Amino acid sequence: MPPDTAAVRDYLLGLQSRLIDALQAEDGRPFLGDGWTRGPEERLQGDGLTRLIEDGGVFERGGCNFSHVRGPALPPSATQHRAELAGAPFEAMGVSLVLHPRNPYVPTAHMNVRMFAARPPGREPVVWFGGGMDLTPYYGFDDDARHFHRTCRDALAPFGAGLYPRFKRWCDEYFFLKHRGEPRGVGGVFYDDFAELGFERSFAMTRAVGDAFATAYLPIVRRRRELPYGERERDFQAYRRGRYVEFNLVYDRGTLFGLQSGGRTESILMSMPPIVKWRYAWQPAPGTPEARLYADFLRPRDWAADDAPAGVPGQGA
Repeated sequence: MPPDTAAVRDYLLGLQSRLIDALQAEDGRPFLGDGWTRGPEERLQGDGLTRLIEDGGVFERGGCNFSHVRGPALPPSATQHRAELAGAPFEAMGVSLVLHPRNPYVPTAHMNVRMFAARPPGREPVVWFGGGMDLTPYYGFDDDARHFHRTCRDALAPFGAGLYPRFKRWCDEYFFLKHRGEPRGVGGVFYDDFAELGFERSFAMTRAVGDAFATAYLPIVRRRRELPYGERERDFQAYRRGRYVEFNLVYDRGTLFGLQSGGRTESILMSMPPIVKWRYAWQPAPGTPEARLYADFLRPRDWAADDAPAGVPGQGA
């Protein structure tokens, strides 16, 4: 029996709707909606729904996009580990979310869940899943990182004890800026080209990841959104956002896939923060909260460990 890709589409649309409802309730302002369709005369065919907020009450910029496209040939970014499928007709669908809060004490967050189906002529479709979520703080709090990682761990636990450490390591390695020699943030989980549990269980695992995002992130937003901040914190936030831009434009497979396959540019670049700064060879002064981000958070740690000491909320612990 061929994989039920229609069920994946239904789930993704429902996930987007639930996330938007939760984020609008948190922010207090509505997300804009921009539906789109691409016809047979275009390079990709399909449809999608972009949901975006700018200058919100909590989120300075953010989006949660659904897309479902078909194309005549898989681009190189989608076949790094499946060279035998290069050039095959394909179907791809997913939900991608990026949130850039205004308050520098609230971390940026990213989540994505997706499905690919390659349809090589004369063969059965080859289907795989990808996804994950990760956290990018500007001022680190141990409690936030532990909560985020433990939620990821608990979401994956029903599908095998080895998945969380494996996907955490994959996340640490993937969201790493090689030209800077540093990670983008405190990570989370990441997986791609995943089908080893079979279609139904791999789909169920992907649903568990998508469904866990609100539980992982929104409690952090509520803890930090009212913390006072000034120009110093906003300036450092803008500087660190530059790393986010560098990663997404140089390394991110989703961005590269969208651009290589003729995707919708405005939706692809939805992940970009609204205000960014760069400085030449800048380093934070020793002993400052900004320096602590580099020393304590921008390195791999076992955040989900049950024996990790509890921090003091609101005091950088």
